[in-house]
Amino acid sequence: MELKRNGSQPSQKGLTNISPAQCGSIRRFQATEPGRAGGAIVTFEPGARTAWHFHPLGQTLIVVSGCGWVQSEGQQKVEIRPGDIVWCPSNERHWHGATPTTSMTHVAIAEALDGKVVEWIEKVSDEQCLGQ
Repeated sequence: MELKRNGSQPSQKGLTNISPAQCGSIRRFQATEPGRAGGAIVTFEPGARTAWHFHPLGQTLIVVSGCGWVQSEGQQKVEIRPGDIVWCPSNERHWHGATPTTSMTHVAIAEALDGKVVEWIEKVSDEQCLGQ
């Protein structure tokens, strides 16, 4: 068993795949071999969101604070709140992030397939994010 205490690992600030506001912090975790699950605790500042992306083996999001949105391509944007658990199926294009006025923190979990966890695509426009 390995325990990583809060504060024992540096958090990252901002990613190129988060737009337009900054991501507050990202704390990553990764299983050791033979495990292939990993993820991050991600805090989005108001208005911050991921780019469109997909995961070869899917992704689970667990919302722990704030209020945000998630949307799969071709579907309606959905509000997410603390306690909500979102399953994004394998290879389904989607994005997620905070609302314009509220930050949001979630735990994101995904497995690697042949070393690949995520495929980033184009950024989500303001029109796509704010539209219905």
